[in-house]
Amino acid sequence: MAKFERTDRVSEEVRRNIDTIIREEVKDPRLSGTYTVLRADVTRDFRWCNVYISVLENEKREPVMEALNSAKGFIRRELGKRMQIHYTPELVFKLDTNIEYAAYVDKLLKDEAKKMSDQAQENEHGDE
Repeated sequence: MAKFERTDRVSEEVRRNIDTIIREEVKDPRLSGTYTVLRADVTRDFRWCNVYISVLENEKREPVMEALNSAKGFIRRELGKRMQIHYTPELVFKLDTNIEYAAYVDKLLKDEAKKMSDQAQENEHGDE
């Protein structure tokens, strides 16, 4: 159990550091816009790290991911300088669309609730 807790702590520290490095150190115009470093999942042997990125604007997704992949070596090097771990993991940036999907489902549910509410009101007025 302690090993997983350490991996979780390291993953969160990696996420925070990567976010700071990208925002403060990486000077790439493709990184303008709204993006979020959602989470980082470091493997138990600390050799690899999947970094999940959310980009709200569809047209910015590809440029943001390209910018991150081209700066991957720099980000990893800076991460190694900031963290006290034996091995700096290889970074794999992945686009995360869960937020977009959740917003889509939320919209569907709200639309359905509105339809049901409108139908209930029509039924009330129809009975009079």
